[in-house]
Amino acid sequence: MIHVIPQGNAVGGVTSLGDDVFVLPCPSQQKIEVYDAKTFTLQRHITVPGLGGSSYGLTACPHNNCLYASDWDNDSVHRVELSANNAVMKWSVGRNPVGPSVNSEHNLLVVSQGDRKLQIFTTHGTLLQNIQQQADIERPSHAVQLPTGQFLVSHSGSLHRVCLVGVGGAVVRSYGGQAGSQLTQMNGPVGLVVDREGRVLVADHYNHRLLVIAQSLSSAHEMSVCVDGGLKHPYCLWYDQSRRRLCIGERGRVIVIDNLKDFTATQVNA
Repeated sequence: MIHVIPQGNAVGGVTSLGDDVFVLPCPSQQKIEVYDAKTFTLQRHITVPGLGGSSYGLTACPHNNCLYASDWDNDSVHRVELSANNAVMKWSVGRNPVGPSVNSEHNLLVVSQGDRKLQIFTTHGTLLQNIQQQADIERPSHAVQLPTGQFLVSHSGSLHRVCLVGVGGAVVRSYGGQAGSQLTQMNGPVGLVVDREGRVLVADHYNHRLLVIAQSLSSAHEMSVCVDGGLKHPYCLWYDQSRRRLCIGERGRVIVIDNLKDFTATQVNA
């Protein structure tokens, strides 16, 4: 089942928790929109004072019952408590943070695009790890940490790839290369998520498509999403495995796909 949430602006981030879908518009207007995950109607806004207009990345942590929003303009992360008062705290991170995610230890992983770093923080902002990426990862956009401790990183620049990166920052293996539209290529890979079997779903931004890359990073297939006009610059992804819910943020809308067990499908229909 596919649902579409119209947006007037581009979507800087999307995530979900329980029966809520959270959307970070771009420009942010210092707010996060909250939609009902069953009716897809706007319920309320959460105000995030000081959140920069150019904010790229939003993620939820069920364990700590909070949201994290990356603030590109102010080199910081904002933590929003999902309680009655929606208390907000923030801390400084590397330059131009994007693509936050939460690891299996409930810590926050932030990509610093300007410094080409991966940074891991506790839920209250204590820095645990600071991992420099190797030189050919020029513009990292998103990262997730695997149970092995290694990372999957999407990046563009001279190369457009999804890389498996070791705990020290070195690339172990990768998928992609020069920018292009063939199945072995990508053009602006950004948001990525992983299913239970380790398949990687990546938003191939300028090719207007989603690619499913095998866990081995050796092959891929396209996941076609049947929506009006097709995909339009998919940017951010969120996958709730427990609820089988995939959220896709684009320019001007959010697409929510329910009952998606894994990423084996080549086509998802309404």
